[in-house]
Amino acid sequence: MARSTHPVGHRPAASLTPVYKRILVGTDGSPTAQIAVDRAAEVARTLDAELTVLTAMRATTGEALVAKERERLAPTGVDVTTKVVEQDAASALIEEVEQGGYDLLVVGNKGMTGVGRFFLGSVPNKVSHHVPCSLLIVRTT
Repeated sequence: MARSTHPVGHRPAASLTPVYKRILVGTDGSPTAQIAVDRAAEVARTLDAELTVLTAMRATTGEALVAKERERLAPTGVDVTTKVVEQDAASALIEEVEQGGYDLLVVGNKGMTGVGRFFLGSVPNKVSHHVPCSLLIVRTT
């Protein structure tokens, strides 16, 4: 009997189908959020997945922000969809993940350090308890 050369439960990469087909990333336009957006675009490009960039702010400000992100990501070749929602960021991300059928949510870690994270909680902290999909928290600080 031939022995498998692959670890238990693992198959060669060529036989795997992409795990993530729809990716959502949240941004507030900050330099640290751009790092998370860039990582989401990298994952989307690698897996040939759809990418949606979402911001939670007033429509006029938000539309300009997501348009800038779409333009900034154009050289990556990733097809980017954008959304602007006027509500708090954590709720907006959770609702969009639930309604949009996303496989992966990407957020930055900013706000997850220090004593403050134990009180009101940051966006990454809040969404980690409620999203029904995988969550990638990108180290941005």
